Amino acid sequence: MSAGDVTGPARTLRTAYEAASSVVAGLGDEESWLPTGCTGWAVRDLVFHCLQDGRRGLVALHTPCDEPVDRDAVTYWQDWRPDSVGAASGRRRVRVNASMFLDFGQLRELYLETLAAAVHAAASADPARRVATQGHVLTAGDLITTLAVEATIHHLDMVVRLPGAAGPSAEGLAAVRATLDGLLGRPAPSEWSDTHYARVGTGRATLTDAERGALGAAAERFPLFG
Repeated sequence: MSAGDVTGPARTLRTAYEAASSVVAGLGDEESWLPTGCTGWAVRDLVFHCLQDGRRGLVALHTPCDEPVDRDAVTYWQDWRPDSVGAASGRRRVRVNASMFLDFGQLRELYLETLAAAVHAAASADPARRVATQGHVLTAGDLITTLAVEATIHHLDMVVRLPGAAGPSAEGLAAVRATLDGLLGRPAPSEWSDTHYARVGTGRATLTDAERGALGAAAERFPLFG
């Protein structure tokens, strides 16, 4: 995705959010209690977390910033490391908040309408405009890409116990791959599928001995974020 592709980030977010929304739209209350690929979270917890991420995107896209850019679509993820104190606190906070929805249908509808609104906001945004989120300043285009990356990774998390559910969009997976390559500083082995790379790159799966051998010293940097 080139920096000059004005419609690229918004289109990627649309395909990522539409793919995830199609899964959530078909879920019932029983399925909402199934475990996910995120430690300690059921499907409904993850839906709440993704709802909050869409809301954060909406706020950021409508909050122009005059400060200089200090992160892009790749370096944004440098702050996000697995197994940190902040990650543990976030897991508990999401579980508590998601439990307030006694009817999963209410959470589902709020998720769907929020993500649809975020897609509309992204399509209308100037990708070069500076916006603030999570204590950093990015261009709107880079922010939109980070939203698509997070949605795609969590889409994979959501369907681990939903064998009949469709997977993430190809454009979302391509954005994840480009982000991980940027953090790694080189392309991953070409034989790795986008899905496998997304899982090992974010700590959802561990590298095999053969993969560690192929990566050499770079293997010690995995997971690249999580």
